[in-house]
Amino acid sequence: MVYIALISIMVAVFVLTRFFLLKREIKRATMQLNELNGKQTEKKIDVAYYDKSFENLASKINDQIDLTLQAYAEKRSKENELKQSIANISHDIRTPMTSILGYVQLLESDELSSEERTEYTAIIKSGALRLKVLLEDFFELSLIESGDYRLKMEKIKLNHLLIEVLAGFYEQFHQQSIEPALHIPEKEISIIADSSAVKRVIENLLLNAIKHSSGDVTIRLEKLPSSIQLIISNAVSQLSENDIIFLFDRFYKADKTRFAKGTGLGLSIAKSLMLKMNGNLSAELKENQLIIKCEWKD
Repeated sequence: MVYIALISIMVAVFVLTRFFLLKREIKRATMQLNELNGKQTEKKIDVAYYDKSFENLASKINDQIDLTLQAYAEKRSKENELKQSIANISHDIRTPMTSILGYVQLLESDELSSEERTEYTAIIKSGALRLKVLLEDFFELSLIESGDYRLKMEKIKLNHLLIEVLAGFYEQFHQQSIEPALHIPEKEISIIADSSAVKRVIENLLLNAIKHSSGDVTIRLEKLPSSIQLIISNAVSQLSENDIIFLFDRFYKADKTRFAKGTGLGLSIAKSLMLKMNGNLSAELKENQLIIKCEWKD
C-alpha cells in the first residue's frame, strides 16, 4: 500500500508540475503574441518548455504568422502598385486633356483662319482618340483582372488563328517597311484556350513589335514535347535588362520619349490574359533582340 501511495504521489507531482509548466508556457506564448500583435516585436513564438504537442501548436502558429506577414507585404505592394497606377493614369489623362482644352480655347478666337481651325480641330480629335484608347485599355485590364472575368476555353487551331491575325496587320507592317519572317508549321497546332483572348494577346504583341522595332520582326510557332510556344522577336536599340523586369507592368514605357503615344497597357493586358488561360508570357533581351514568348502546356 505504501508503495502504491508513493507512486500515486509521484504521478500527482509529475502531473501538477507538467500542468504548471504548460500553463506558464501558454502565458509566455500569449505574451509573445500580444507583443507581436502590438508591433512591439517581429519575433515569432519560441518554446522554452519542450512538449511535443505544444511545440506542434507553436509551429502552426508561426506558420500562420508567416502567412499573415506575407499577406500584409502583398497588401502593401498592391497598395503601392495601385497608387502608382492612379498616378500614371492621372498623368496620361491630364496630358491629352490639357492639350484638348488648350486648343479648344484657341478655337474660340475669331481671328483664326480656316486652315488653322482645321489644324486645331484635327489636334483635338487626335487627343480625344488617344484618351479614348487609354480609358478603354485601362477598363479592359481592370475587367480581365477581376474575379468575374470569364473565358470560353475550347480547342482552337493556333496556326490558323495566327495567320488570320497576321493578315489583318499587313498594312501596318507595310507602312513601317517591315517584312516579318514567319516560321509557322502547316501541320495543325491546337491548344485549349479562349480564341478571342488569344487573338487579343497576339494583336498586342504584334503592335508592340511594330511600334518599337528598330529592324526586322520574326514570328515563330513551335510545338515542343511538353508545350506550344509562340515567339515574337524584334530588334531594339534602346532597351536594357532593367526594362525587361518591368516590361509587363501597367503603364511601363521603356522609352518615355520615343514611345509616348502608347498607353503602356498592351503588354500588361496580354500577360493577364495568358495567366487567365493557364499560360505564360515572358520576355528576354538577347543580342539587341527583344524576345517575347507565349507558352501553353501541351
